Amino acid sequence: MTQENGEICMQYKKFSNGVSIPMLGFGTYEIDNADVPAAIQGALDAGYRHFDCAHIYGNEAAIGKAFKNADVKREDLFITSKVWNADQGYDKTLKAFEQTLADLQMDYLDLYLIHWPNEDNFDLTLDTWKAMETLYEQGKVKAIGVSNFSEDQLKKVFAMCKVKPMVNQIERHPYKVQAELGKFDEDNGIVNEGYSPIGHGHLILEDETINKIAEKHHKTAAQVVLRWHIDTGFVVFPKSSKVARVKENFDIFDFNLDEDEIKAISALDQDKHLNY
Repeated sequence: MTQENGEICMQYKKFSNGVSIPMLGFGTYEIDNADVPAAIQGALDAGYRHFDCAHIYGNEAAIGKAFKNADVKREDLFITSKVWNADQGYDKTLKAFEQTLADLQMDYLDLYLIHWPNEDNFDLTLDTWKAMETLYEQGKVKAIGVSNFSEDQLKKVFAMCKVKPMVNQIERHPYKVQAELGKFDEDNGIVNEGYSPIGHGHLILEDETINKIAEKHHKTAAQVVLRWHIDTGFVVFPKSSKVARVKENFDIFDFNLDEDEIKAISALDQDKHLNY
């Protein structure tokens, strides 16, 4: 945690190559193109500089335009995107990356991920990883990684890669803690990122254990869950179209959970998918 002008501000994780990523970002999944300008500006105003994007979200061109119209320097942003399933393979991945750069109106990305492993043809995914390495070697992306990869799939990448994945982005919330995979990632120098960090909220935010902890800290249930992610070493990027909620989600750097509180939230694990 760092401080500027007496105010507590963003925490960071470092990738294996030394590049830093803000531990709290803003998710852009399911933000309609018409809503993108207000959403991006609202997130910037709240303090976000890390934005998680993907080609399949269908809004990267609108996001790129919003950043161009915003009073923010490119070097102050951390931008992630992902190559979609239909674009896997060496040449197609390179082409998809260039399309994402064009849509976002940027010269480089901070992080590029394989969105999903190809379960039916993992050799295609390995070819995709070779393209990721090429983009990294060319300096077009500062870091490369994967999303939704299992331990076995990561081991297959390790066996052929020149550059190991620096990130594994996985579904993660108090009802799906992913402790074993998270530890495997950490042991192999991979930063964990958690998507759906509050599991769409409706179940997790009503949990009695979480609400008791929230009351103790004078915080909301969502703030406590996001703090749990960060205190357990996960990078997260909640999404909301409500300005008040966007600000609320960012206001989590003035408290920490103690070991007992972290254990109590982690004990809620049901290995339950809530993302679909």
